[in-house]
Amino acid sequence: MNTFKASTLGLLLLILSVGLIQGTSLFKASQGDDAATAAPSLAQTAEETPAAEPNNNEIDNTEALAAIAEAQVVYLADTHNSEADHAAQLEIIETMDAEQEIAIALEMFQRPYQDAVDGYLSGELTEAEFIEQSEYETRWGFDWEFYAPILRYAKANQIPVIALNTPTEVTRQVATDGLESLTGDALTYIPPVDEIDTTDADYRASIEAVFSAHGGAGHSLSFENFFAAQVLWDETMAEGIVKQLEAEPTMQVIVLAGEGHIAYDYGIPNRVTRRLPEINDVSVRLLAADQPIDPDFSDFTWVTP
Repeated sequence: MNTFKASTLGLLLLILSVGLIQGTSLFKASQGDDAATAAPSLAQTAEETPAAEPNNNEIDNTEALAAIAEAQVVYLADTHNSEADHAAQLEIIETMDAEQEIAIALEMFQRPYQDAVDGYLSGELTEAEFIEQSEYETRWGFDWEFYAPILRYAKANQIPVIALNTPTEVTRQVATDGLESLTGDALTYIPPVDEIDTTDADYRASIEAVFSAHGGAGHSLSFENFFAAQVLWDETMAEGIVKQLEAEPTMQVIVLAGEGHIAYDYGIPNRVTRRLPEINDVSVRLLAADQPIDPDFSDFTWVTP
């Protein structure tokens, strides 16, 4: 089984296990005001593994860029608080924008706030108003300047931006009470419940190992609900990507999401492919030059300085 690094899952478990403080994002740290200073990922805290030798990888992303240019969907897997990762995302966006029509699909904005995204892009909202109306600080919370250059570029060049993520309230409800608890308005911004596929045995085993390493039965959180909440994120974002592809089939979609949603195709990519079997996609992990490369993690690794 592949080693699964899932910092997103680590923060989810952290927030749920400290009591689901009302108004706190699933991604927000339980201490301090900046999610960029959040608790380390599960891969860093759950199991102490020997440090890998630095790779000093050569920075040559030519092959990855060629594959990106040919894909209908591009998944750029980031570490949320890595400035270098977000700089690489912008570099790739700028390069693709010069070659073809693109849309940018973002994990960090939740689907009910698409109007705020559109208002910012159209100039109806100032940047400060956009941050406020999208509830960015409470629903995501990482340093705005990690993402601001990407949003500013999209606005300046009138590139569509899609808010992908599940509303925090819905994810919390599933994590505590299960998918079967969802009714009424909670179903508005997610796929039909019967499309939320929790049957991937490898994905389940990887996440269960993470869950067990952080207490498992030592707290009241059900693994089945925990796993369903993670899959709900993936399915909701996959559905949003597919809707964009169906609306603008000639427009490339560049997806910015955390590693845990893209690794080994378990999360978003397989769920887009399930809906669109003929899709041409490519996954790219953004990784510092001194970090070890896992060739199975993604189709390509984009080496950052």
